[in-house]
Amino acid sequence: MKRLLATILLLSLLTMPALAVTTPEEDELSLTAPSAVLMERTTGTLLYEKNGHERMSPASVTKVMTLLLIAEQIESGALTKDDMVSASSHAASMGGSQIWLEEGEQMSVHEMLKCIAVSSANDCAVAMAEKIAGSEEAFVKRMNERAQQLGMQDTHFVNCTGLTDDAEHYTSAYDIALMSRELLQYTWLREYTTIWMDTVRDGRFGLTNTNRLVRTYEGATGLKTGFTQQAMYCLSASAERDGAEFIAVVMHAPTSADRFEDAKTLLNYAFANYTVYSLAANVALPPVRVELGAAESVQPVCEGAQTLVVNKGGGEIQCEVSLPESVRAPVEQGALLGKVTVSDNAGVLAELPLVAPEPVARMSVPKLWLVLLKQL
Repeated sequence: MKRLLATILLLSLLTMPALAVTTPEEDELSLTAPSAVLMERTTGTLLYEKNGHERMSPASVTKVMTLLLIAEQIESGALTKDDMVSASSHAASMGGSQIWLEEGEQMSVHEMLKCIAVSSANDCAVAMAEKIAGSEEAFVKRMNERAQQLGMQDTHFVNCTGLTDDAEHYTSAYDIALMSRELLQYTWLREYTTIWMDTVRDGRFGLTNTNRLVRTYEGATGLKTGFTQQAMYCLSASAERDGAEFIAVVMHAPTSADRFEDAKTLLNYAFANYTVYSLAANVALPPVRVELGAAESVQPVCEGAQTLVVNKGGGEIQCEVSLPESVRAPVEQGALLGKVTVSDNAGVLAELPLVAPEPVARMSVPKLWLVLLKQL
């Protein structure tokens, strides 16, 4: 009966929303773009969407995925920033935004990253794709596989640049937010995405960021612009203040100025209305004694999000921890021990299960005899 009740409680906790914040209706924010999304980075909480799952051409915002695969190669050790990359004839033939690589010209991964992140260089994007996967086609296959892994259900890429009018190259504002969130976990990449002006080729070629928010918006961390005649003006913008980081995605805005204003509207709304609350920093969880266990106690951990998005102005956040004084061995890994209830003046924000991070076996018979002898 106890196990049944614990299972029922765990299922009820896991099916509860992880947070309870007030989000704006679509008409509460005046946006010119037909599609937009606002997301909190740490938790992935969707705070606003306007046609967020509509499939559209992303133009050079495609390069968020290109940068993500490059960053993952560097993190894995398969690639270093000092590695040299040679431009093929295919890479050198790219149009649109570029730094006019010549066939056979070599640049370091560091400089290639700078050109892609700052100037949206199509030629550098293709050169990096070929460096990593052997061909752009093979790299694009990896892009689509990674998109599926991230749950990007409205996305399909046909190249690594976004320089295309192909109807089979599409994504959505929500999917762009997903891959932007994944990219932003590599904090070192912000050394590139926040550059306003820089140079390559020993100072002989200047770069200016296509995302003017990195110069004008407080706390901007990136991320990527895009434009073609078909896609119109697109933008994935991110900014961080006081430990909270938000992602604003705008697609198919009528003008360049409109996309930046829409992104600022979304980010301003986020910073004015939301903050993040860390459970790890604010909730002390006492160990639970294990009766007849191989270990004397088990340290409960919170299952699920360790950070919650909360509305500003909701009053003091309160956390109530509900745990038993003891449990009887054996304790299975992941076993439900209790819960933590997070609330503010408006009511309960979240109820999260507290579970055992590792199993605790029953005490062995010899050890049990030793315990009894000591007690005697």
